[in-house]
Amino acid sequence: FETLLSTKYTTSSLYSISSQSVCVQVRNGHIKRITDNDIQSLVLEVEGTNVSTTYITCPADPKKTLGIKLPFLVMIIKNLKKYFTFEVQVLDDKNVRRRFRASNYQSTTRVKPFICTMPMRLDDGWNQIQFNLSDFTRRAYGTNYIETLRVQIHANCRIRRVYFSDRLYSEDELPAEFKLYLPVQNKSKVRLCARLYDVFRAA
Repeated sequence: FETLLSTKYTTSSLYSISSQSVCVQVRNGHIKRITDNDIQSLVLEVEGTNVSTTYITCPADPKKTLGIKLPFLVMIIKNLKKYFTFEVQVLDDKNVRRRFRASNYQSTTRVKPFICTMPMRLDDGWNQIQFNLSDFTRRAYGTNYIETLRVQIHANCRIRRVYFSDRLYSEDELPAEFKLYLPVQNKSKVRLCARLYDVFRAA
């Protein structure tokens, strides 16, 4: 997966980290690059018979953390009409690690001391998932978001882009490489809002 990159934008520079920062776990499934017909672009397909055993995670080293302080997580994901889940681990101002897990097969939200699980509804085709980590941390635990430690995306989905931002941006504000270019006949209401920290890039 040489084209999987982590990129951080600053006011003057673009930094790239090699795909060694991404760990791939596959059991009874596959993780591979394919060309998606709807957007005519390379994407990462994550499929498996068991969502818990097929996933990508960043960073690869379980002893390391991302240390991303930007509060908005944005994911461009294709609905494969199968079970799908993702998980984000954050640190709050009580120095406690909390996990947020969203899935399309759960119907209710459950908040426990160290994990919050919640339902997620995806439309057909490509979706933009916007996750306000600061707001969720405050609402679930009554604490303040400090930084994101880890992101893990499980089967079953196709991934075009996953990134963090300081706020939500209009498509006109986005760098070209953060936009999802759809052929005219496939244009939908997908609104891209992004900037600053790109975790997984499919192409």
